[in-house]
Amino acid sequence: MTKWLFPALALSLMASGVFAQDARYQNPQPNDDNTHFGWADVLRVDPVYGVARTEVPRQECYDQQVVRSAPPQGSAAGTILGAVVGGVLGSTIGHGDGRTAATVAGAVAGGAVGNSVSANGGGEYQTTETHCRQVAAVSEQRRIMGYDVEYRYRGEVYVSRLNYDPGERLRVRVSVSPAD
Repeated sequence: MTKWLFPALALSLMASGVFAQDARYQNPQPNDDNTHFGWADVLRVDPVYGVARTEVPRQECYDQQVVRSAPPQGSAAGTILGAVVGGVLGSTIGHGDGRTAATVAGAVAGGAVGNSVSANGGGEYQTTETHCRQVAAVSEQRRIMGYDVEYRYRGEVYVSRLNYDPGERLRVRVSVSPAD
């Protein structure tokens, strides 16, 4: 029994290979009785190349130096510190009742100076900004656009351009009609 198993399996695989090749060509019904189908032997297959262009958007970015202006900002800490320093200096100048007036005047003047100094903390500075823009890049690829197939049917050689590689055999439709 096992000695018949291998030949039967090989015959089965060969038959399924023929049917698998035929599965690509569903048997369309001929238009009339003068049309039938046959098999031609493929002699040569030459790929036909073309260039396919594709536009691909991409982002292009670059860094740029910019100059910025910082708005002046007075701070309460500068005003308070200026008032304390001004008050201390004013109290060292005056004597008696004049000392109180000098302290108050020094505190007011010191507060104004401290506020002014802290307000000048703004100004210009340089920084870097990243700017991006969309650009279109064209990509070109060489692709197979079809196949020039040379085949023999009943001793005659034919050439056709197909969109697939037929392999070793090519199914052909044969139509016969009277010559006028």
